[in-house]
Amino acid sequence: MPIRFVPRRLAILLPALTALTFALPQAQAAPDHNPLVAERWKTRPVVVVVPHRDDAMLERVRSTLRQAPAREAFIEREMVLYTVVAGEGQRNEKPMQARQTRALLAALKLDAAGPPTFVLVGKDGGIKMTEGADVDLNAVFAEIDRMPMRR
Repeated sequence: MPIRFVPRRLAILLPALTALTFALPQAQAAPDHNPLVAERWKTRPVVVVVPHRDDAMLERVRSTLRQAPAREAFIEREMVLYTVVAGEGQRNEKPMQARQTRALLAALKLDAAGPPTFVLVGKDGGIKMTEGADVDLNAVFAEIDRMPMRR
Protein backbone atom coordinates (compact mmCIF):
# COMPACT_ATOMS: atom_id res chain seq x y z
CA MET A 1 0.00 0.00 0.00
CA PRO A 2 1.64 3.30 -1.02
CA ILE A 3 2.02 6.04 1.56
CA ARG A 4 -0.13 8.94 0.49
CA PHE A 5 0.00 11.08 3.58
CA VAL A 6 3.00 11.89 5.77
CA PRO A 7 2.02 13.48 9.08
CA ARG A 8 3.62 16.86 9.72
CA ARG A 9 5.58 15.60 12.75
CA LEU A 10 7.10 12.75 10.75
CA ALA A 11 7.93 15.12 7.91
CA ILE A 12 9.87 17.31 10.37
CA LEU A 13 11.74 14.33 11.87
CA LEU A 14 12.53 12.59 8.57
CA PRO A 15 15.63 14.67 7.68
CA ALA A 16 17.04 14.20 11.19
CA LEU A 17 16.43 10.45 11.11
CA THR A 18 18.08 10.20 7.70
CA ALA A 19 21.15 12.09 8.95
CA LEU A 20 21.34 9.87 12.02
CA THR A 21 21.12 6.74 9.88
CA PHE A 22 24.19 7.83 7.91
CA ALA A 23 26.09 9.02 11.00
CA LEU A 24 25.73 5.81 13.03
CA PRO A 25 28.00 3.57 10.93
CA GLN A 26 30.72 6.23 11.04
CA ALA A 27 30.42 6.58 14.83
CA GLN A 28 30.64 2.81 15.26
CA ALA A 29 33.77 2.72 13.09
CA ALA A 30 35.68 4.98 15.52
CA PRO A 31 38.74 3.14 16.88
CA ASP A 32 38.64 1.76 20.40
CA HIS A 33 41.62 3.21 22.25
CA ASN A 34 41.38 0.79 25.17
CA PRO A 35 44.66 -1.16 25.03
CA LEU A 36 43.09 -4.10 26.88
CA VAL A 37 41.10 -4.96 23.75
CA ALA A 38 44.31 -5.93 21.92
CA GLU A 39 45.42 -8.08 24.88
CA ARG A 40 42.30 -10.27 24.88
CA TRP A 41 43.04 -14.00 24.54
CA LYS A 42 46.79 -13.24 24.29
CA THR A 43 47.94 -12.01 27.69
CA ARG A 44 46.90 -11.44 31.29
CA PRO A 45 47.23 -7.71 31.93
CA VAL A 46 48.15 -6.44 35.37
CA VAL A 47 47.19 -2.80 35.87
CA VAL A 48 48.77 -0.78 38.67
CA VAL A 49 47.29 2.69 39.18
CA VAL A 50 48.92 5.03 41.67
CA PRO A 51 48.53 8.79 42.24
CA HIS A 52 52.24 9.62 42.55
CA ARG A 53 55.65 8.32 41.42
CA ASP A 54 56.98 7.42 44.86
CA ASP A 55 54.02 5.20 45.79
CA ALA A 56 55.03 2.22 47.97
CA MET A 57 52.82 -0.29 46.11
CA LEU A 58 54.33 0.62 42.75
CA GLU A 59 57.86 0.29 44.11
CA ARG A 60 57.02 -3.06 45.73
CA VAL A 61 55.57 -4.46 42.48
CA ARG A 62 58.53 -3.24 40.43
CA SER A 63 61.02 -4.50 43.01
CA THR A 64 59.38 -7.93 43.10
CA LEU A 65 59.38 -8.17 39.30
CA ARG A 66 63.12 -7.38 39.22
CA GLN A 67 63.72 -10.63 41.11
CA ALA A 68 64.32 -13.56 38.75
CA PRO A 69 61.75 -16.03 40.17
CA ALA A 70 58.91 -13.48 40.12
CA ARG A 71 59.89 -12.21 36.68
CA GLU A 72 59.95 -15.77 35.31
CA ALA A 73 56.55 -16.49 36.90
CA PHE A 74 55.20 -13.29 35.36
CA ILE A 75 56.45 -14.22 31.88
CA GLU A 76 55.40 -17.88 32.18
CA ARG A 77 51.83 -16.79 32.93
CA GLU A 78 51.83 -14.53 29.86
CA MET A 79 51.33 -11.37 31.88
CA VAL A 80 51.95 -7.76 30.86
CA LEU A 81 52.32 -4.81 33.22
CA TYR A 82 50.34 -1.62 32.72
CA THR A 83 51.12 1.24 35.06
CA VAL A 84 49.34 4.55 35.41
CA VAL A 85 51.43 6.86 37.55
CA ALA A 86 50.10 10.35 38.19
CA GLY A 87 47.90 9.97 35.11
CA GLU A 88 50.67 8.80 32.73
CA GLY A 89 50.32 5.28 31.34
CA GLN A 90 52.90 2.72 30.33
CA ARG A 91 52.78 -0.84 29.01
CA ASN A 92 55.80 -2.87 30.06
CA GLU A 93 57.64 0.41 30.78
CA LYS A 94 56.91 1.90 27.33
CA PRO A 95 54.80 5.10 27.26
CA MET A 96 51.20 4.95 26.11
CA GLN A 97 49.24 7.70 24.42
CA ALA A 98 47.09 9.84 26.70
CA ARG A 99 43.89 8.64 25.01
CA GLN A 100 44.91 5.00 25.62
CA THR A 101 45.56 5.76 29.28
CA ARG A 102 42.16 7.46 29.62
CA ALA A 103 40.44 4.54 27.88
CA LEU A 104 42.23 2.02 30.13
CA LEU A 105 41.15 3.86 33.27
CA ALA A 106 37.59 4.23 31.98
CA ALA A 107 37.34 0.53 31.10
CA LEU A 108 38.39 -0.43 34.62
CA LYS A 109 36.40 2.41 36.25
CA LEU A 110 39.52 3.72 37.98
CA ASP A 111 40.65 7.23 38.87
CA ALA A 112 44.31 8.13 38.33
CA ALA A 113 44.19 10.33 41.43
CA GLY A 114 42.42 7.70 43.53
CA PRO A 115 43.91 5.22 45.98
CA PRO A 116 46.63 2.81 44.80
CA THR A 117 44.92 -0.03 42.93
CA PHE A 118 46.13 -3.33 41.48
CA VAL A 119 43.90 -5.07 38.92
CA LEU A 120 44.42 -8.47 37.31
CA VAL A 121 42.61 -8.85 34.01
CA GLY A 122 42.11 -12.34 32.59
CA LYS A 123 42.77 -13.44 29.05
CA ASP A 124 39.02 -13.20 28.48
CA GLY A 125 39.16 -9.48 29.31
CA GLY A 126 37.30 -9.81 32.61
CA ILE A 127 38.54 -8.41 35.92
CA LYS A 128 39.79 -11.35 37.99
CA MET A 129 41.22 -9.57 41.01
CA THR A 130 41.28 -6.07 42.43
CA GLU A 131 43.62 -5.32 45.33
CA GLY A 132 44.80 -2.29 47.24
CA ALA A 133 48.24 -1.24 48.41
CA ASP A 134 48.92 -4.55 50.19
CA VAL A 135 48.84 -6.72 47.05
CA ASP A 136 50.98 -9.88 47.14
CA LEU A 137 52.25 -11.04 43.73
CA ASN A 138 52.63 -14.62 44.93
CA ALA A 139 48.90 -14.64 45.75
CA VAL A 140 48.24 -13.24 42.26
CA PHE A 141 50.27 -16.04 40.68
CA ALA A 142 48.35 -18.61 42.76
CA GLU A 143 45.04 -17.08 41.63
CA ILE A 144 46.11 -17.33 37.98
CA ASP A 145 47.14 -20.96 38.46
CA ARG A 146 43.57 -21.75 39.59
CA MET A 147 42.06 -20.26 36.41
CA PRO A 148 40.64 -22.63 33.77
CA MET A 149 42.74 -21.03 30.99
CA ARG A 150 45.90 -21.81 32.95
CA ARG A 151 45.19 -25.52 33.43
